[in-house]
Amino acid sequence: MAFKVLVCAKQVPDTNEIKINPETGTLIRDGVPSILNPDDANALEEALKIKDKFDDVHVTVITMGPPQAEEMLFECIAMGADEGILISDRAVGGSDTWATSNAITAAIKKYGDFDMIFAGRQAIDGDTAQVGPQIAEKMDLPQVTYVQKFEISDDRKKVTVERQLEDGYEVIEIALPCMLTAIKELNTPRYMSIAGIYNQNKDIKVWNAADIQVDLSTVGLKASPTNVFRSFTPKPKGKGIMLDGDSEKDLAKNLLIHLKQKHVI
Repeated sequence: MAFKVLVCAKQVPDTNEIKINPETGTLIRDGVPSILNPDDANALEEALKIKDKFDDVHVTVITMGPPQAEEMLFECIAMGADEGILISDRAVGGSDTWATSNAITAAIKKYGDFDMIFAGRQAIDGDTAQVGPQIAEKMDLPQVTYVQKFEISDDRKKVTVERQLEDGYEVIEIALPCMLTAIKELNTPRYMSIAGIYNQNKDIKVWNAADIQVDLSTVGLKASPTNVFRSFTPKPKGKGIMLDGDSEKDLAKNLLIHLKQKHVI
């Protein structure tokens, strides 16, 4: 029986390309390319490294989004994943993290048995870091977040991970099945291969709300308890001041003069 690894991923707008409308303060999404969320790429890479190590590993990428998110699943398969699952339905549109985790949990239950789940720490379009842990709670799975190092035992019964902390890290041993969320320090994602790009056997399933048998009262915009009260862009700060001086002593003197003029000291 294959060792099954699920990877939860999301297609997101490339935030490096997003601009702000100065009049409305909102994001200008027109013409902005969509990409595989960076932390999810690290999660996928670690799953593929397990596949490289063992012969019987099957990697499935699961996502929720509009029909064009299928393009991201093609990219994941071109990187080495075996199949993709897209949850796409107007009924789940507008879901916040709680509602999204409800839909993905329902899809995982439809998928069936698995051995472990990887997800990125957070998505760059929301930065909440909530969906992975919420899925783990709803699946009653042990979980470790902020994983920066990963090792799986030869018998594939447990994994040992380093969890990043603000002032260091902690080493945790966890039994399978489990949920792990990846950060960029975990690895360097591989590129798509030429063979993968031209692979004619791209196995992608598209499931709607009825397919995953999710309770419609728990998904979608109306079911989402999170509301955005206001979004805005901070006003740009004034330009910095360059101080001149022939020596460190002169620079320090000039700095003190400017600080006194600003009534800082």
